[in-house]
Amino acid sequence: MTQRDFETMSRIEVLGDLEPVVQTLMEAHEAKRPLWFPSELLAPPPGEDPEAHRAALRKRAKGISPSARVAVGLNLLTEEGLPHFHRLLAAYLDEDAFWRKWTYLWTAEEDRHGAVLHDYARDADLFDPLVVEKMQFAYLRDGFDPAWDRDPYRVFVYTTLQERATQISHGNTGKLCAGEEPTIGTILKNVAGEEARHYTFYRTIFKEVLARDPNRALESAAMVMPAIDMPGLKMPHFRDLADVVRRVGIYGPRDYLQIVREQLDFWKIGAMEGLNAAGRAAQEKLEAIPERLERVADAIESRTKRKTFSFELTFAREFALD
Repeated sequence: MTQRDFETMSRIEVLGDLEPVVQTLMEAHEAKRPLWFPSELLAPPPGEDPEAHRAALRKRAKGISPSARVAVGLNLLTEEGLPHFHRLLAAYLDEDAFWRKWTYLWTAEEDRHGAVLHDYARDADLFDPLVVEKMQFAYLRDGFDPAWDRDPYRVFVYTTLQERATQISHGNTGKLCAGEEPTIGTILKNVAGEEARHYTFYRTIFKEVLARDPNRALESAAMVMPAIDMPGLKMPHFRDLADVVRRVGIYGPRDYLQIVREQLDFWKIGAMEGLNAAGRAAQEKLEAIPERLERVADAIESRTKRKTFSFELTFAREFALD
C-alpha cells in the first residue's frame, strides 16, 4: 500500500498493518532478553544463612544517602503504577494476535520491576512501609489519564520517551547507590536494561508508523514531545521527589532534552519530504523543541537555590541539596 492508502485508514487500522513487524520485534526481544526474577536477585549466595544475608543487607543499606533513598522510592512507586500503563496500551493493542501477545509480555516483564524494588525496600528497611503503601494507594486511586490517550500514535511517542527516561533514571539511581549497597545497583541495572529493550521496541514501532502515515504521525509527535508528564505526576509529593532526583543528577530537564534529540535523529524527522501542510508544520514544531528545552533547562538551573527536604517516606529525616 502507498502512504495515501494509509492516510485513508484509521490509526487502529494502520497499527493492524504492523502485525508482522510486531511479531519480528517480539521474537528478537525474547531471543536476546535474559529473564530474571526478584527472588533470584535478592537471594543469599549458596550456603549463606538467609537471616544473616538480610541483616548484612540492612547494615549496608544504612549507608544509602537520603537523596538516593528518595530516588529509589520514586522509581519504586512509578513502577507500581503498572495497572494504569497496561490499560492505556491494552485499549489499542489487544485486537490482533501479536499486539495482544506483546502487551501481555510487556506487562509480565514490567510487573517484576515494582515487585523487586518493593521486596528490596522491605528487606533493606529502606522506607517506612506504611507510607509507601499509602502513597501507592493514593497514586493508583487518582489515576493516570493523559490527554493523548485517545490517539494510539501519541501513545507510542509517549512510551518511547518514557521508557528511555526510566532507563536513565534507574541506571543513574543504581550507580548512585552501588558504592554503598551493591545489591540495589545490580537490581536497578537489570531493570534499566529491560527498560532499554522496551524503548527499542516502541521507538522502532513509531518509526514504522512514520513510514506509513507520516503526516498524521508527525502531528501526533508534535503534540507529545514538547513536554511529557511522567506517570507519577499525581503521586503524593511528586514534584518535591522529582526535584531531589534532578538536583542529584539522576534525571532532569537536560536528560529529557537529550532524549528528544535522540528520537528526532533516529526518526530522521528533519529529512522527511513530501509532507502536506499539516505535516510540514508539525515537522517545524518538532525541530524547534530542543532549543526551547535548552532554555527551560537554563531557566530552572538559574533559579535553583539550596533547599531542605523531608519526606515521611524516608522516616522524615531532613537533608539539604544545592
